[in-house]
Order: sequence, then C-alpha cells, then structure tokens
Amino acid sequence: MTQDTDRHAVKMAKKKAARDKIMATKTEKKGLIIVHTGKGKGKSSAAFGMIFRCIAHDMKCAVVQFIKGGMSTGERDLILSKFNDTCAFHTMGEGFTWETQDKSRDTEMAQAAWAKAKELILDESNHMVLLDEINIALRYDYIDIAEVVAFLRDEKPEMTHVVLTGRNAHEELIEIADLVTEMELVKHPFRSGIKAQIGVEF
Repeated sequence: MTQDTDRHAVKMAKKKAARDKIMATKTEKKGLIIVHTGKGKGKSSAAFGMIFRCIAHDMKCAVVQFIKGGMSTGERDLILSKFNDTCAFHTMGEGFTWETQDKSRDTEMAQAAWAKAKELILDESNHMVLLDEINIALRYDYIDIAEVVAFLRDEKPEMTHVVLTGRNAHEELIEIADLVTEMELVKHPFRSGIKAQIGVEF
C-alpha cells in the first residue's frame, strides 16, 4: 500500500510540475468572444452560469435575449427580482420564429435587440454581455453576420466578454471567437414524449 501511495505521489508531482510550467506561460488577459452552439441542450444554461458567476463577483453584466419572448424563465425572474442593479436584462424577441410567422416583425425586433446589444457592449462598465439566441437571428438573416463580426472584432472594448448562444453558429463568428463550445445531442427526453419542464428547461 505504501509503495502504491509513493508511486502515486511521484506521478502527481510530475503532473503538477508540468502543469505549473504550462500555467506560467499564460499571462495575458483579454475580453473573450465566447460561442455556445450545437444541437445539444445547455447552450443558454451554460451562458447564464457565467452571468451568475459575474453577479456573484459583483461584476456588472447584461443579457439581451434575441428570440425568447414573454414566457417566464427562472433566470430572468431571479435577475429582475434580485440582481437588476448588477445585471441589465432585455428580452427583445417575441418568441420563436415559427410562433410569430412574421419575418418583417422578427427582423425589426432582432435589429432592435442588436442595437441594444451594441450599446451594452460599448459600455465598458459591463464585464460580460450575453447575447442569448443571437445565432438563430443570424441564421435567418435578421441581422447581418458581417456587421456583427466587424463590430466584435473592431469595436468591442478590450476587456469586455461577449457570449453568443444558439444553434448553427456562422463560420465567420466561429473564426473570430476565442472560445467555442459545441453542445452535442446524445439523448433528449423530448424525443420520448416528455415536454419542457420548469427548473430544467426554463
């Protein structure tokens, strides 16, 4: 047993030394462009996790929801009731596009959401800005991808983090992003006839 313990300790010491060497080279800080995409569940949930982390550190942040409409969600209700002095929350969409069935109205709402997003990103007091479901608006050409990429690349303040969620992220967006996570769908209860449930989906 002692031999195994000693062997393990030596192995972990080597790992720690290698890790410390790598970490010593990571000295830069910058505001990240973060993309959560893919068919799997958890894109917005992970993004809100980062927003709540900012709130916990008393760092000012903001959320702009591009698609989700007036339906109550736990994240929005909690932020508006408890943390609206730290996190500005703007629900700009009117629901999923198949519900509204009005492209001109959806485009108008997405353009308004993008204008609000730019305003919040340019406010350097915001540590992080979440653009929830913007990838959907970009996919349907409600907002010009070239404009979004140019703004994030050329105008985003150096230390501001911007998180963009939604399926089918544009290649141009992935190209300029610092961190991209693709949620992979392995299994989902919806396929077994189970509807979205409070505390899990919203």
